[in-house]
Amino acid sequence: MASQPFGTKTKNADAKKALAVRQAVADSVDRSQLAQQVYKNTYQPLYSSVPDGLTGATPSFKSLYGDKKGGPDTAAAAARLKAAKVSTPVTLNIQYNSDHYGSSSADEYALVKSQLEATGLFKVNLQSTEWTQYGKDRVKHLYPLYQLGWYADYLDADNYLSPFYSANSWVANGYDDTAVRALIKKEETETDAAQRTGLLKQAQDTAAAQVPLLPLLQGSTAIVTRTDVSGVPAELDATYQFRWAGLSKK
Repeated sequence: MASQPFGTKTKNADAKKALAVRQAVADSVDRSQLAQQVYKNTYQPLYSSVPDGLTGATPSFKSLYGDKKGGPDTAAAAARLKAAKVSTPVTLNIQYNSDHYGSSSADEYALVKSQLEATGLFKVNLQSTEWTQYGKDRVKHLYPLYQLGWYADYLDADNYLSPFYSANSWVANGYDDTAVRALIKKEETETDAAQRTGLLKQAQDTAAAQVPLLPLLQGSTAIVTRTDVSGVPAELDATYQFRWAGLSKK
């Protein structure tokens, strides 16, 4: 939020223009192409910080950006930038890491660069940094845009919200919205399941409208079995636990 284009610590700081740039980027990325071309669909498109399969997961970015169906829309991105009086192409400096998140990160972000530049609205500079330095630099706001991954501490929607959107979060990108913080605080103590799901949805929708982060992909885990083994679930339930007691072999 500080060093992004028109960010709070830049010489030409402008909150309206900064938001328009973030939203235009959200309009322009093609998650399906990333999933298929880079990861052969072992990863899937993600439209919220909360992954599909968890209670309360809401694909907020799908309904707000691009073609509103999950795909990109250059015209929508251009309209946002024009309305905010942002001159194009906008220079984006994107940092990624390949020794922590895997060598495919280079291919992934090269494709992100290609997608964004194909719109004619952005000029992307890519740079990679080793993880030991990466972790230090990103919290100092040295990277205007940067790659992060997440593996849950516990399998609940809250663990995909509070670490990202709370004040002084580990992301350390300077984002702090009182409405989102209040929704997260309330869902953490709500005992009614239906009301809590509603609060989780509101938190995701409110944050997505501001684009402090842009979810791209979520991983998947395959269960490999044989025809003489029964009791293997087609999908894991919301606990993501594999229960061996239910298996049997002919």
